Amino acid sequence: MSSTGRRNERILAEVQAARDVATGIRYDVEIASGDDRIPGVLLLPHAHEPVAAALLLHGLASHKERMADSIGVVLQRHGIASLAVDLPMHGSRGGSPHDLRNSSPALLLGAWGDATREARLALDYLAMHDSVDSSRLAIVGYSLGSFIANIVAADAPTVQAIVLAASGDLPEGLPFESLVRSVVDPLRAVQRLSGRPLLMVNGRFDRTVTSAQAERLFAAAHEPKTMRWYGGGHWPQSKDFEFAAEWLATQLIGQRASHASRPTG
Repeated sequence: MSSTGRRNERILAEVQAARDVATGIRYDVEIASGDDRIPGVLLLPHAHEPVAAALLLHGLASHKERMADSIGVVLQRHGIASLAVDLPMHGSRGGSPHDLRNSSPALLLGAWGDATREARLALDYLAMHDSVDSSRLAIVGYSLGSFIANIVAADAPTVQAIVLAASGDLPEGLPFESLVRSVVDPLRAVQRLSGRPLLMVNGRFDRTVTSAQAERLFAAAHEPKTMRWYGGGHWPQSKDFEFAAEWLATQLIGQRASHASRPTG
């Protein structure tokens, strides 16, 4: 199997499969660092020079394909590459996130640490890829992935734009909240994005991440920031993916999104 991207001592990636799609090429890749093997879907648009790119992080009990086949496909159509990865215990990885349901706080926080570390690794790999312009990187997270994306972006100045879908503050009444916030505090993280554009996409009737949680996170964020509400539950509609892709194109490429002047609520 061949590798994609630039090799260094820390990050390698093997191509498992490749095929042409309507707007570019789709690669199934496996990113390796030490003993870690992180499966991913890399979508590259047709281009003659390095392009903008986004790391895509999925929700709880989901998988990389759901992100690649939704927002990833739309981004590719807009000339933006993407890398969607399976987080630990998700998708084609071993185990299940539900195994942690009755775990101790230490184990839960350890799993969180693994997920954020791997997300940073995937972002580094994407930045080093020959087809990617490392000065035009974004991160897109949905639900669980949005909490991870928020934390990772806060510590990664290379990330130029952030999209958080079905995201918010921690829920009220969370057990061991002070302990959790010492490691995972969405409000503190989002404040550290100051100066970088943020788009939040949330459902008015989402029962998993409530509108109150979303509003607390949005209020804590600095400008520039945009909130898009949709009239549904936890998973955005196709028009919301299109809006997010056009918003990212505006931030990373300088294109004027065709729907930019339309209402966002």
